[in-house]
Amino acid sequence: MIDPWFLLLVLKMATAAAVVVGCSLLAERSGPMIAAMIATLPISIGPVYVFLALDHDAAFIAQGALGSMSANLANAALCFVYVPLAQRFGTVLCLSAAVLAWFAALLLLRALELPFAVLLVTTVVVYGSLHGLFRRYSGARPSHQPSRPWYLIPMRAGFVATLAAVVTTLSTQVGPAWSGVLAALPVVLTSMIAMLQPRIGGPAMAAVLANSALPLIGFGMAIGSVHLNAVPLGSPVALTLGLAISVGWNLALMRLSRGAR
Repeated sequence: MIDPWFLLLVLKMATAAAVVVGCSLLAERSGPMIAAMIATLPISIGPVYVFLALDHDAAFIAQGALGSMSANLANAALCFVYVPLAQRFGTVLCLSAAVLAWFAALLLLRALELPFAVLLVTTVVVYGSLHGLFRRYSGARPSHQPSRPWYLIPMRAGFVATLAAVVTTLSTQVGPAWSGVLAALPVVLTSMIAMLQPRIGGPAMAAVLANSALPLIGFGMAIGSVHLNAVPLGSPVALTLGLAISVGWNLALMRLSRGAR
């Protein structure tokens, strides 16, 4: 009989791969806003939390959510470094600098051990400020590129699926806080940078991240909801509410964006 954990791991790998490939295609064809909205939904982190909830109690999930909030806030450092660099420099330099910034920010946040309320307020303030700072970068469109090689999509899928498998496996070996951090690693964002910047150009890829500032507020609030509700309501209800918050937030942002045009 096939191990259920193996089936869930395969599902996680396939889901994460599908997100990156889908967002990549949308960014190339439909513009940065839609790609940012999809990339910031908990489609990748969600399955990891489902896996964790199957193996651990609600208190573990609640504590893990705090780690995920720190990882999400660290994404602000990734975006802050990447967006301006991508206007002038190549993929390797931009991605390397952005990942280093993410790790530095994460280590600082984990060392500070900020309480929930401070993490939530900081998330809103930081990403709200980044949204204003990134306005001038958010409208760049993809440059014209030669036709896509046949192997590019399978390569994208294999790359992110491998990362997803590593993250999911490691998350079973550590405590709740670091499990939450691992669940929220910026696999989708970094994979999109690695695969998309050579295709559509730095400014267009930077526009995806620039448009992700406000959606990442909703992502942070969704994780915060899981932290608050896991113990009193149970993990399944808390995760469902978190998903609803994230989806509802992004839909509201899209509606407001269309109304402002």
